[in-house]
Amino acid sequence: MTAYEPVIGLEVHAELLTNSKIFCGCSARFGAEPNQNTCPLCLGMPGVLPVLNRQVVAFAIKAGIAIHCDIQPLSRWARKNYFYPDLPKGYQISQFELPICLGGHIDINVDGESRSIALTRIHMEEDTGKNIHDAHSDSSLVDYNRCGVPLLEIVSEPEIRTPAEAGAYLRKLRAILQYLEVCDGNMEEGSFRCDANISVRPRGQKELGTKVEIKNLNSFRSVERAIEHEIERQGKALDAGQTIAQETRLWDADREITRSMRSKEDSHDYRYFPEPDLLPLEVSEEWIDRVRAELPELPYDRERRFRDQYDLPAYDAEVLTARKDVADFFEAVVSEHDNPKAASNWVMGELLRVVRDRKLDQELVIASWPVTPAQIAGLIALIDDATISGKIAKTVFEELLDSDQTAAAVVESKGMSQVSDAGALEAAIEEVLAGQDDKIAEYRSGKEKMLGFFVGQVMKKTQGKANPKMVNQLLRKRLAG
Repeated sequence: MTAYEPVIGLEVHAELLTNSKIFCGCSARFGAEPNQNTCPLCLGMPGVLPVLNRQVVAFAIKAGIAIHCDIQPLSRWARKNYFYPDLPKGYQISQFELPICLGGHIDINVDGESRSIALTRIHMEEDTGKNIHDAHSDSSLVDYNRCGVPLLEIVSEPEIRTPAEAGAYLRKLRAILQYLEVCDGNMEEGSFRCDANISVRPRGQKELGTKVEIKNLNSFRSVERAIEHEIERQGKALDAGQTIAQETRLWDADREITRSMRSKEDSHDYRYFPEPDLLPLEVSEEWIDRVRAELPELPYDRERRFRDQYDLPAYDAEVLTARKDVADFFEAVVSEHDNPKAASNWVMGELLRVVRDRKLDQELVIASWPVTPAQIAGLIALIDDATISGKIAKTVFEELLDSDQTAAAVVESKGMSQVSDAGALEAAIEEVLAGQDDKIAEYRSGKEKMLGFFVGQVMKKTQGKANPKMVNQLLRKRLAG
């Protein structure tokens, strides 16, 4: 245990899956040519007035309910003033003193221990543009497509204590937003972004240390590694008698270090004041009730159901429900063939391996995956009825990728059916045992591991097609004589 205790708070910006921007009718979709999704309003031209997108408010209410927040009946828009090239108006429309959601919590589990991380608030705001720095020239470019894209800023209390807890918190939060279908959670495209606020203090001290903000965190691994590095950096600085500067630092993923970016502003530096062009926002109880009635099954409820309904281990249920698409795929497999544990093993193992290898893990549509639930279910059925062994099943799985064949069709066309005929297996066993008197004697003298040797030889002779359970039974019977 080190002499210092880390204190970590996370600020997450989640881009909302609305068709249009928060205060104008421009498209909010990612990937357009630079500065195509713009209009006089999101470019900050004089004389234009914002009009609130009602869907943004509905999404904020939905997220607030799912994360156990108190939805505020009255909230207010504010101008956050600062100068930067990606902010054409010179201010950002956000919320400050009266946000739409207060409180809330997210429950996490790390190394078998459960904790509840409290939230401070959730508020709505508009996104800024994107600066593009050209490495081949001295100029920088600005793409204003993102200006006005609706965001939720979700702020935790400084209750996180380890990098692993930070990662668990972010994964659970992203899963909730994905289940709600309010944010796609794509960290690489920046639709789910995180800033980490980190300080350290001597263990047992109540007063907080000086806070440092870390930006440029575009993956869960980056968040965890950056926090780990920053805790170590601050601890070494304090041991050397240095003072920690309140600043914003960037994470350099290549060198795995943080670098100073600028001094950290306080809220008063932004000169917040109420947005004069937008009325205060009133949210009725009836609206909240309507949104609550439309909520889908959320990941923490689905995880509990997977344990109860399918009798899955807690680990399996947590992994499967961490992403809605994976949970949907699993249930589709079970609906085709009722063997939940086998379905869990194949989805968590071979399927997710391929999805990650092909970088499909940012896709939320099962249709883009290279194998269907029906194909996996058919494969499991062949294992269950002893048509093929688990080893052969992995070969069949590879054949199913990017194919519309069934598992049964692959097995038939490739001649992969498992040999379960006792006579054929006994003949193979006799061929393997011929001339192995010394090894048979070793087995009979108590060297049980020799059985594995004989099983392996029989499997080799039958090209892996022998039913391993029957081989074991027949070998024990034969060697006992």
